[in-house]
Amino acid sequence: MGAEKKWLYTLFSGAFITFLIFLSFISGLSSSYYYAYPPNKPFPSTIDHGPGRPPSFAYYISGQSGDSDRLFRLLLAVYHPRNRYLLHISADGSDEERVRLVSMVKYVPVIQAFGNVDVIGKPDPNTYMGSTNIAAILRAAATLMKVDGGWDWFVTLSAKDYPLITQDDLAHVFSSIRRDLNFIDHTSDLGWKEGQRIQPIVVDPGIYLARRTQIFHATEKRAMPDSFTVFTGSPWVVLSRSFLEFCVFGWDNLPRTLLMYFTNVVLSQEVYFHTVICNSPEFKNTTVNADLRYFVWDDPPKMEPHVLNTSDYEEMVKSGAAFARQFDKDATVLDMIDRKILKRDRNLATPGAWCRGRKSWWMDPCTQWGDVNAVKPGPQAKKFGESIDKLVDNWNSKSDTCAR
Repeated sequence: MGAEKKWLYTLFSGAFITFLIFLSFISGLSSSYYYAYPPNKPFPSTIDHGPGRPPSFAYYISGQSGDSDRLFRLLLAVYHPRNRYLLHISADGSDEERVRLVSMVKYVPVIQAFGNVDVIGKPDPNTYMGSTNIAAILRAAATLMKVDGGWDWFVTLSAKDYPLITQDDLAHVFSSIRRDLNFIDHTSDLGWKEGQRIQPIVVDPGIYLARRTQIFHATEKRAMPDSFTVFTGSPWVVLSRSFLEFCVFGWDNLPRTLLMYFTNVVLSQEVYFHTVICNSPEFKNTTVNADLRYFVWDDPPKMEPHVLNTSDYEEMVKSGAAFARQFDKDATVLDMIDRKILKRDRNLATPGAWCRGRKSWWMDPCTQWGDVNAVKPGPQAKKFGESIDKLVDNWNSKSDTCAR
């Protein structure tokens, strides 16, 4: 009997400790964003920002319920110690899934050392075609500005995206361009979108209902605005810090006014930033008309682009794009990109000039690092650089880069 009581005591003690650990995770996740690591931890290598140094990027990587593995894989594919990362599983995901994502992130040695990855603990809804998406992006931008004052560009990615270049490639090419440029596909030629996207009045219930549901339409349409010009384009953007500060802090009322207007527009993420930047005298000539993504659209086009596979690999490589979408989870073509472009093994960060360890089948070269301010571009940097040069040359040739 004594042995049985001792066994029961051990069992309940273990269960109680496990419960306390789980509660500690949940208490962290109840905050507006959850730090995977303490933000004031000393860096193992000095990160320098500013002129003469490579640019840094703030990544907002978002997904839905069931996307934790995809988010983690994408994080490792685009990871660099100089960058900042914010991961978001929307409100339809569970706290247990967020805890699992945090646990995967925290055991990556380099992330543990640099503490530059955060996971949102109080998630935002992600209503399909609704305006909650813009609210989530603006929140992410504000959070990333709060936790890190050094990054230069803000990049939006989803769990269905994947890089076609390394972060050393990206930093190397972007070192040669102005840091106030915004890569945003845009046009004022609305076409069919005017009658089907802009004029219809919709309500996103994700704004005021706890459970996720679909947008619903009002019975009437509204006239097109005449106090500003509506622009539309790709929802995937690479935006400068200075422009996002304008959107978030709003020393001009334009960003707030347009946010209120586009709250009731279908797919507001395809019009909000585009219209703000092209109606702002301060920023309208900082727009490079491209989203730096590789897509393949079906014919006739559907709501989402074609799902990429191994047959698309060669065209992706030749495209000169920085990212591609969309991919199925654990698609074979992702393994090809890891192996041939990123030189990355499964569950390991993409190596760069900062990795100083010796690579072998049993050792991660990025468990040891040197100067994180050094970059070493790979073969894809040349193609990507040529693509950026053409885009910037085209931008330089125009006096009004938001012209129709």
